[in-house]
Amino acid sequence: MNTLTYIRLVGFTAGTLLQLFWMVVILGYRRQRNFERVFFFLCLSLFLFYAGSLLALNTTLYYANPPTSLLSSAWVLVCSGLFFFPSLLLHLHVEYASTRNQLKSGTHKGWLIAVAYLPLIYVGLHFYQGAIRGAEFDFVGPIATLGWPYKTWLCSAMFACALWDERFAKANPGEAEAGFIGSLGGVLLGGGGLILILTIFPPNPSGLIADAVFHTILAFMPLLPMVDLIYAAQKRNFLLLGQQKNLVYAVSITFLALLYLSVIRRAGDWLEPVFPPEATAAVLVFVLVIFFEPLQRVVGRQLRATAQTEMDRTQKILGAIQGVARAGNSEKLNRFIEEWVKERFEFAEVRLILSPERTMRKGSVGNLPSSENTFEIAEANRRLGSLEVKPHGAMISGETRAALEFLCEQLSAKLDLCRLIEEKVELEKELAERERLALVGQTAASISHNLKNPLGAIKTILQVQLENPEMPESMRGETKMVLEEIGRLSGKLNQLLQFSRPAVRAGNVAMECDARVVIDEAVSVLRPQAEKRRISLRVEMAASNTRAAVAAEALNDIASNLLVNALEAVSSGGHVTVSSEVRDGALTLFFDDDGPGIPESLREKILQPFFTTKSQGTGLGLAIVARRVGECNGTLVWNSPLRDGRGTRFEINLPRVEAAKEAQ
Repeated sequence: MNTLTYIRLVGFTAGTLLQLFWMVVILGYRRQRNFERVFFFLCLSLFLFYAGSLLALNTTLYYANPPTSLLSSAWVLVCSGLFFFPSLLLHLHVEYASTRNQLKSGTHKGWLIAVAYLPLIYVGLHFYQGAIRGAEFDFVGPIATLGWPYKTWLCSAMFACALWDERFAKANPGEAEAGFIGSLGGVLLGGGGLILILTIFPPNPSGLIADAVFHTILAFMPLLPMVDLIYAAQKRNFLLLGQQKNLVYAVSITFLALLYLSVIRRAGDWLEPVFPPEATAAVLVFVLVIFFEPLQRVVGRQLRATAQTEMDRTQKILGAIQGVARAGNSEKLNRFIEEWVKERFEFAEVRLILSPERTMRKGSVGNLPSSENTFEIAEANRRLGSLEVKPHGAMISGETRAALEFLCEQLSAKLDLCRLIEEKVELEKELAERERLALVGQTAASISHNLKNPLGAIKTILQVQLENPEMPESMRGETKMVLEEIGRLSGKLNQLLQFSRPAVRAGNVAMECDARVVIDEAVSVLRPQAEKRRISLRVEMAASNTRAAVAAEALNDIASNLLVNALEAVSSGGHVTVSSEVRDGALTLFFDDDGPGIPESLREKILQPFFTTKSQGTGLGLAIVARRVGECNGTLVWNSPLRDGRGTRFEINLPRVEAAKEAQ
């Protein structure tokens, strides 16, 4: 066995493993780009070529008469790899130009891809005709066996790609990328030139060895850019292929280990005449022990540097997250976390899922998703949520996983900071609103006090004038209209006074009353208005167990405002009902009407002071109700619509006298 054969054995083994290396890297971490897909198939075509060549070479070495089936299988592999190589090479350059925005449009890209694959039709027909004629297998120079159309197409593709690489190198701002692309163009130009030389000057019987050397050089030329690409991806993250550094390290070490085992085997066969193969293998394996400690230091230093790079990137992300958290907007913070983690770690998808209660026990799954790509966000014994990531490839490398775990450990503090600032802002808004309402209440009380006495005097004078029989009928009607307007103004002033007046908690006013009696009084005042509009106003309350721990005046304010609203809401022939029940130590009052209900757009505003949809309303009725209910430690719940898209129910829960005394 001559030296060239050994070189070819080692070279084909290295080529096969190198293509496997890149296919594993792309599958382990691939982005959703056509560039990686085309690059994978380009590596696959080279893998088929090297694997077929290796199979053929081993077959000729180990068999005196190589089986035709093995040689045929090897030839199919070699031809399959070479057949698609030129088109895939052109397609890869088109995709790279697309990533660099160097194509005019998508149509331009489509035409270029079509041009890259159309020659395969003619080349395939020519190759098929040669196969039918029974062309011999030439594994040393397989390109020549495929015929002149293929050699022409391969040379054209390599020269075209070399010209593109020159253009890419000039337009690329990065020196490292420009250097790699320039060297790739040089390899393609040299390979195309070598094919052209072998085509113009065919081998003669005396130059078979030189011809084999040239074909061997040509076969191994793709290995140079592939090895250079490993360095560019690892050191410069070229085309983002080196993002998962631990994955690249692991596959690289596996590749080198397999290659070294192949060298050991070939060296054993080579030295077999003078040295036993087992002894050769033992010596070469023992040699690795000498390099173990230096290799460990180098790898350890690289792994620490990789981990530190990930931690630095995570710290930058945390700094940006804290800046957003200080704004006190949880929704914005959640979106920012998802977008930044997705962008910085280059994931396909990121979801931040927070527990609604944020009180789940640490380690509990609950309703939150759980998988190997889900990272828990916890604080002490509370699980706040989880961060779910989806990588482009099939896995997440170790350094990225460690960085995500560290990120999630710090996220709990950022989320709590945002929540506390958000609560502080809400409290400040609420305090400002209360101060505004207090000022409004004071102003309303002053205005009401200053207007009520003059209005009372005017009303009295007009009533006396109406009793005068000498008043003309024309003036009598106008006087009645003025009295009605004064009554309406007095009602609005009374509402302002109700809103501005705080609950009485001491003195001689009893903080308890019979709710049935107070409700009956409020209904008796409003019944004439209901009868005038032909509205059914009913009280369906029990005769006993209706005492509540609330002042009668406060309950009267509650009932009067709710009943007035209900009467104004229903149309003629409608129904308004007041009922009650005792449950859970509280007296619950129900105010029901069959009016049109409350529109969806107004449901969040009806309890706000001064909000009204009535042309003559003050917007204080329900605000007074909510205030009075809160002052007596009750609760207010409302529901609309009740049935058939109509009706409204206000539910007032008041503490009973017995329960209030037990609490004291």
